[in-house]
Amino acid sequence: MKVILQTVNSASVRINDKLVASIARGYLLLVGFGDGDNEATCDLMVDKILKLRCFADENRNINLDIETIKGEILSVSQFTLYANTSKGRRPSFIDALNPSEASRLYDYFNEELTIRYNHHIETGIFGADMKVESINDGPFTLILDSDNLWKKEY
Repeated sequence: MKVILQTVNSASVRINDKLVASIARGYLLLVGFGDGDNEATCDLMVDKILKLRCFADENRNINLDIETIKGEILSVSQFTLYANTSKGRRPSFIDALNPSEASRLYDYFNEELTIRYNHHIETGIFGADMKVESINDGPFTLILDSDNLWKKEY
């Protein structure tokens, strides 16, 4: 599982020019799944995301987590995080999880976020042609890879 986490002042998703999701200050999460990912992977990633300290305190030190600032979350499925560009000019997505299983895990991931985080959470629509807009804060962007989360305790 891979997640691109960006702190944002706002973010939104449009499909066919219709606004389907919108948040104020918080996280924009681009979420992708690969072979071997499962519910345990999602649980670990949700825990990591909710405990990360990515927001500045009154002294401009990065010390605050999303709960402390009562931030919002927008989760967007992004299978292209598993693009393999090592050969040729066209990305291969052979490492991405099959769409039906990825959709199921994406739903599970978002349900777990909702259960564990009592603030505003929005999602894109899996497999849709989405137009994502964001006003990044910082910019502050992290790449989270479940392979690395399993190796270390945090």
